[in-house]
Amino acid sequence: MKEKDKYIYEKENSMKKFSMKKFSMKMELWFDIFYLSAILILSIYFLMSREDIKKIWGIMALILVFGDSFHLVPRIASIITGNKKKFQVALGLGKMITSITMTIFYLFLWHCGLQLFDVKDMNATIIIHILAVIRIVLCLSPKNQWIEEIPSYRWGIYRNIPFIIEGIMVMFLFIQYGNVLTASLNLMWLGILLSYLFYIPVVLWVHKYPMLGMLMLPKSCVYIWIVCMGLGI
Repeated sequence: MKEKDKYIYEKENSMKKFSMKKFSMKMELWFDIFYLSAILILSIYFLMSREDIKKIWGIMALILVFGDSFHLVPRIASIITGNKKKFQVALGLGKMITSITMTIFYLFLWHCGLQLFDVKDMNATIIIHILAVIRIVLCLSPKNQWIEEIPSYRWGIYRNIPFIIEGIMVMFLFIQYGNVLTASLNLMWLGILLSYLFYIPVVLWVHKYPMLGMLMLPKSCVYIWIVCMGLGI
C-alpha cells in the first residue's frame, strides 16, 4: 500500500511539474510576441517623427528589436513545436547577434544622451567605443561555443565585462544630466541599472539554476520602459 501511495504521489508531482512548465512556456511565448511587437511599434512611431533626435531614438529601438528577434523568433518556434534541439543552432547564433546589437543599442543611447544634453566628452566617447569594439570581438569568438547546448561559462564572463562597463558609463551620463532637459529621462539611469541587475544573475548562475532565465522577462519590460522614455523628449 505504501509503495502504491508513493507511486501515486510521484506521478501527481510529476504531472504538476509538467503542468507548471507548460504554463510558464505559454506565458513566455505570448510575452515574447508582445515584447517584439511593442518595440517594433514604438520604433516605427519614432521613425515617423520629424525631429532628428526621435528618428535616432527610433533607429536605436529598431536595432533592439532587430537583434532580439534573431533570438526570440527561434525561441518562439521551439516553444510552439516543442523541439528545442531543432532550433539549437538558430538560438545560439541568435544569442550572439543579440549580444552584438545590445552593445550597439547602448552606443546609440550614449550618443542620444550627448545630443540631448549638449555634452561634448570626446575622451569618454572614445572609451565607450573601444569597449563596444572589444565586446563585439569577444562575442564573435568561436570560444563562446554559442551553438553548443551548454555555451562557455568563462567566455560568458569575458564578453560581459566590457558590456557592463559600457552600461555603467551610459547610466552615469543620465544620472548627471538626466533631469536637465525633460522629466521623462529622470529615471533612465534606473532603467539601465535594473536591466543589468536582471541580466547579471543570468550570466553568472543560469547554468546552475535554469529558472533564473525567467529574469529576462522583467529585463525585457525594462527595455520597453527605456524606449518609452523617448516619448517625452
